[in-house]
Amino acid sequence: MTHELKLLFHTLVSWQKKGKKAVFVSVVALDGTSYRRPGVRMIIDEDGEAVGAVSGGCVENEIVRQAASVFRSGKPRIMTYDGRLRIGCEGIITLLIEPVFISEELLHDFEKQLESRLPFEMESYFNPEVGEYENIGSVISLNGKKYALRPSFEPKGDLQVFKQTFEPLFQLYIFGAEHDAVELSKAAQLLGWEVTVVASPDEQKSCDYFPGAGALITPAYEEIDRLKIDGQTALVLMTHSFNKDVQYLMALKDKHPVYLGVLGSVSRRERVLSMVLDYMPGIPPEFLDQIHGPAGINIGAESASEISVSILAEILSVIRQQQPVSLRDKVGAIHG
Repeated sequence: MTHELKLLFHTLVSWQKKGKKAVFVSVVALDGTSYRRPGVRMIIDEDGEAVGAVSGGCVENEIVRQAASVFRSGKPRIMTYDGRLRIGCEGIITLLIEPVFISEELLHDFEKQLESRLPFEMESYFNPEVGEYENIGSVISLNGKKYALRPSFEPKGDLQVFKQTFEPLFQLYIFGAEHDAVELSKAAQLLGWEVTVVASPDEQKSCDYFPGAGALITPAYEEIDRLKIDGQTALVLMTHSFNKDVQYLMALKDKHPVYLGVLGSVSRRERVLSMVLDYMPGIPPEFLDQIHGPAGINIGAESASEISVSILAEILSVIRQQQPVSLRDKVGAIHG
């Protein structure tokens, strides 16, 4: 959700530069099940333009209608929406609609927080009853400082609070510069991930060749350990070069990404790992055990774009600690 909040903040700043007022909408509670869970957010300007979504589309029109009263009064509002009245929704969601202004100081510290790759928190204080309230709103904590999204807001009284921790932006390092790397980069962008392509200098490619990528780098193998690889990072080796994959794996031996995938067949994987062990017999066995190879889940993917879906699906299953299964065969709630 961090990438969604980043989009909302940047959009708010662009609206503010045009002199537009806006409201910040947060799902703060849920009774039952819904399309999305508490913690999702969107923004609406005074002309009714909206960015983000808190449902599959059934709630947003009502939010825009109720936001109009917030623009008129300047007071935050609590609204509820009973999804049981519609097919496909089985719960009641509670939403906080509040005026919002992103100060330069807030934006600066927000960007520093993202750059530092450290988690941060947001708290939304609310009254569960529908209506307008002066004393409700959201506060974001960045590097030890608290910023109210509505500058004059201070939580007072007996309020409920929804607390949310935002992890660092999820990032994907793609090792390789062939056509399938292009497709993986494009698909990962749709998920809001920060994509970096790692290529050898002889590839003679630029970042423009990879839609969705924020950067293309060409580090020497001994410089790989300088990459910012953490628990919010996935790595996919798709160089189509046996020797390059071996060298990259040896260079990555001390890294701990949440996912490490290697493209290619089972026999190719075994050859690559055998060569790695020949060159580096002391490589930690837990590093080798974490490798997903062949990368991806079995959905019958054939084209480069289909293979990218397969790989991203496997990464998501690892991040969310889920065993891939058809939802019709899943017992219990989808988000359980």
